[in-house]
Amino acid sequence: MLPGTDSAINTGLYGDNTGGTMNEPPEAGLNDLQTTESASGKDLPPVVVIAGPTAVGKTRLAIELAIRFGGEVVNADSRYLYRGFVIGVAKPDGGEQRGVPHHLIDILDPGEEMSLALYQKRANEAIRTIHRRNRLPLLTGGTPLYLNAVIEGWRIPEVPPDPEFRRHMEEIVDRQGLDSLVTQLAAVDPVAAERAATNPRRVIRALEIHRAAGQPMSQLEGKTPPPWHLLQLGLTMPRDALFRAIDARVDDQIARGLANEVRGLLDAGVDPNASAFSSIGYRQMLPYLAGEATLDSVIERIKYDTHRYVRHQETWLRRSSDLIRIDVTEPDWVDRATDIVQNFLERGNSNC
Repeated sequence: MLPGTDSAINTGLYGDNTGGTMNEPPEAGLNDLQTTESASGKDLPPVVVIAGPTAVGKTRLAIELAIRFGGEVVNADSRYLYRGFVIGVAKPDGGEQRGVPHHLIDILDPGEEMSLALYQKRANEAIRTIHRRNRLPLLTGGTPLYLNAVIEGWRIPEVPPDPEFRRHMEEIVDRQGLDSLVTQLAAVDPVAAERAATNPRRVIRALEIHRAAGQPMSQLEGKTPPPWHLLQLGLTMPRDALFRAIDARVDDQIARGLANEVRGLLDAGVDPNASAFSSIGYRQMLPYLAGEATLDSVIERIKYDTHRYVRHQETWLRRSSDLIRIDVTEPDWVDRATDIVQNFLERGNSNC
C-alpha cells in the first residue's frame, strides 16, 4: 500500500474522490460579517455554507435555518452518500429532517464511487434547482474537499479513475521508487511534478490525467468563483468538549446497533473493500465481526480515529479566512447564527 492511504474516511487516494482536512478563524460578530463575493457580490443568489468538525452540530443548525428561512440542505459529507450506512455516519432520518428537503443523501450503492468532479457537478445542480424554487440553499457537511470544490469553483479534470493504470504505477513505485514516476511526470507536466513530488497519489493522478486527456493536469485545473453570494459559518467547540461529544455519540451508535448494521451490510453482499466501508465506524467493526477483536477495543479505535479526523477538519477551519466562527458551547449560538443569516439576507439581494 502506498504511504498515506490510511484515511479517516473515504478520502479518494488520487485526489479524485472525497476527503481532505478541516481550522479556526478569528471570532466575528454581525458588524464584522465576512462573505465571499464576486464583483457583483450582493446581486448574486445567496448560498449559506455550514462547516465544522464531526459531532459539532452542523446538521441541527442547517435544519433550523432551513425551517426559519425557507431553505433546503445540500449534503457535503461523503459518508451520507451511501444507502444502508445510517447509524455509523449519524445520518439524519426522516423525523430528524423535519420535512426539510435534503439533497445528495442516499444516492449511491455501497460499491459505487463518487468522484470529486461528479460531486461538484451534482451539488451545483442541486443549488441551481433550489434557487429556481426561490429557496435558500444550505451547503452543509464535514468533507472539506467537497466544500472547497463548490465554494471556490474548482476546475476539476473530468478523468475517471483507471484502476489498472494505477496498479501498474504503484508497482513501479514499489520496485523503483517514486523518483522514477516524478521524472516521468516532469517531462509532461513540470508544474504538477514540482507540486506533487513527495506524494505518490498525486503523482500517479497527474500521470493518469495526462494519459487520458493528453494535456497537463496543471493546465486543466484552476478556480472560477461560483455565481453566488456566499455566507460561510464555521461551527467550533473546545476540543476537550468535542471529544467528549464524539465519545458519547460513538457509545450511542454502539447501543443503537452499529455492529448489527455492519453485519447486515456484509450479509447483503457489500464488499468490505468498498469505498463506503472506509467510513469511520465501519472498517473498525470488521475485526470484531470476524472474531479477531473485542468490542471494547473496537469502540476505543472508533473514538481514536474520529478524534484524529477531527484534528484534520480543525486544520481546514483554521485556514479558512472566510468562515465566521460560532462556538456552539455558547447558550445562544443557534440564535446568533440565525441573526447572522438574517443580516446576510437583508444586506444582499436575496432571491429567497
